[in-house]
Amino acid sequence: MSSIFTVLYVAIGVVLLFGAAIFVHEFGHYWMARRCGLKVEAFAIGFGPKIFGWTKDGIEYSWRWIPAGGFVKLPQMITSEALEGKGDNEPLPPVSPWAKILVAIAGPFMNVVFAFVIATVIYFVGLPVLVNPSIIGTVDLDSPEGKLGIREGDRIVAVNGEPVRTWQEAQTISVTARTNVLPVVVERGGKRLTFQLHTVVHPEFGLKVLDLNPRDHPEVMDVVAGGAGEKAGLQRNDVVLSFAGVPVASRDQLIELIQKRGGQTTEIVLKRGQEQKTLSVTPQADPTTNKGRIGVLLGSPNVYQVIKPGPTPWAQVSDVWNKTVATLSALIHSNQTGVGVKDLSGPPGILAMLAAQLNTDYRLALSFLVLLNINLAIINMLPVPVLDGGHIMMSIIERIRRRPMSVRVVEYTTTAFAVLLISFMLYVSFNDVTKRFRTFTDMFRGDSKIEQQETKPITSP
Repeated sequence: MSSIFTVLYVAIGVVLLFGAAIFVHEFGHYWMARRCGLKVEAFAIGFGPKIFGWTKDGIEYSWRWIPAGGFVKLPQMITSEALEGKGDNEPLPPVSPWAKILVAIAGPFMNVVFAFVIATVIYFVGLPVLVNPSIIGTVDLDSPEGKLGIREGDRIVAVNGEPVRTWQEAQTISVTARTNVLPVVVERGGKRLTFQLHTVVHPEFGLKVLDLNPRDHPEVMDVVAGGAGEKAGLQRNDVVLSFAGVPVASRDQLIELIQKRGGQTTEIVLKRGQEQKTLSVTPQADPTTNKGRIGVLLGSPNVYQVIKPGPTPWAQVSDVWNKTVATLSALIHSNQTGVGVKDLSGPPGILAMLAAQLNTDYRLALSFLVLLNINLAIINMLPVPVLDGGHIMMSIIERIRRRPMSVRVVEYTTTAFAVLLISFMLYVSFNDVTKRFRTFTDMFRGDSKIEQQETKPITSP
């Protein structure tokens, strides 16, 4: 596929898939509002100025420029002029709290339904799974892990009670765990052994991870003449074991680490033949982005195997639910986990990740859409004014008080939280653009490989 068609395919696909997630959410509100007899003034996908719109049956439908959400304008519900604009002040009959609650719940409910529909499609078409087995590489027998009995070739099958099959899964669980000592189950010779391992905090990530070396590492395929890599002494066929003290399990991870160290002299540990070498390299900083690069071609592109049939819809949604809850818990207990707002992605990062998955394989994009829909459902149910959970909370208060809340109090509260929400979105979006530039360069890079052979789903340990 030529580059121009790739760009068009990814761009159109992202708009359609992301728009679908927003559409089903807002359609849930719209459908339930019509069923409950509420007046609907507007149905919009996105925020900000209109791209185009039309009016039918007294309802204004529109697409707007900021693809970070959407709204159904319901004057009988809790509203915010900061998001939806001013109404026409037409006197309307009141709506019962139960009707408001049903309308608020309908949006997240539709996202969950949509997630199950997509997960069902994935079950039949199969799911590509990254081949990056969680097999442990070199172990220093004098290290704490070595003294406990961890050995090279052990395969990690569970961390903190959760099954894993890749290094990414093992380290993700380590990051979100609320303790720095984790039970790790390894498989050796058909037997399973459990070890209590301490995590370490790497300065490059600012997050805690298992202090273990992966078996598989990226390889230097070529060295650019005059580049930082050649000056440091890197050679073809060198295997990169660690960079800046971080064990390297994949090429993408190494590139991300290098980009963070522009202009900074950094230790890189290599395996050359049977020898292990430690060199110092200073990544050249890009004058525009300040991202580092060392002028080498790295091998071992991402390889995926197709599991067909894919995981069951329930298994997919349950997995996403568990990961989302774990992430929220890690944020709430950031003093224990180290996970903070800085580690979240806003709309630009979400769109970029969706584009990167779509560019690799449409089934990965569908899997990401399951994640996105469940996240939308959970986040919108948080009891925060301006979110659906806030609508529910205020409707419950109205029911308990047996009279509507003050319009002025509701409007001021909702508008204040709307401003906070927009500010938060702008902050995480700024982080996306300035700190995660790598994700955007991945959007149209097509060097991942989907293996044609199909395998059965891996059973959990």
